[in-house]
Amino acid sequence: MNLPQPLLEGVLVRRYQRFLTEVRLPDGSLVTAHTPNTGSMKQCAVPGYRVLISRSSNPARKLAHTLELIEVGGHWVDTHTQRSNRVVEEGLQQGLITELKGFQVRREYPFGASRMDFLLENDREKVLLEVKNVTLCCTPRLACFPDAVTLRGQKHLHELHAALAQGYRAVIFFLVQRGEAQAFTPADAIDPAYGRLLREACAAGVEALAYRTRVTTRENRIGERLPVVL
Repeated sequence: MNLPQPLLEGVLVRRYQRFLTEVRLPDGSLVTAHTPNTGSMKQCAVPGYRVLISRSSNPARKLAHTLELIEVGGHWVDTHTQRSNRVVEEGLQQGLITELKGFQVRREYPFGASRMDFLLENDREKVLLEVKNVTLCCTPRLACFPDAVTLRGQKHLHELHAALAQGYRAVIFFLVQRGEAQAFTPADAIDPAYGRLLREACAAGVEALAYRTRVTTRENRIGERLPVVL
């Protein structure tokens, strides 16, 4: 998926009030950028880290700038959670996700008490697909999720588990944004309930897939599949 252009380079000063980030530009000026991420952004929202922001020409916007990428450990990390589903959707359409080729893709499918990210259909099966954006590493090469306790994420696992009994194929998809990651595991130290529910769901037949992205200053694309360690 192509990123907005041009992107402006700056240094992160602070993140505050959840959706706001203060960024210092090369000329020394400070701007406040919208931060489209509801998580803690642990390891990413670190003062002094290099960031890239976009600027909108829409006069109706309260904030003209949006935080797009943060450099962590020499890799650009896409913390823009509203873009995650579009990256996965593009990967599905281009056949880059081997396990999920050959499906018609429908966004935001209502199921149970939730709205799942995607319903995939062909003439043989229906697949419920839920996407999680991963920006945290529990060890230098092991990506993990979540970065904060997530009751919503726990609910999604319950829904995927329940879908199996209704004949669906159910997939939880971890979109790993950390370029150094070589595998994925649940962040048990942060949300042990999520780790337990993920293991229970996978034991029952829910599929856990993890793919690392290829992030540059111009695009974010689906890259390599990573092992999932439960």
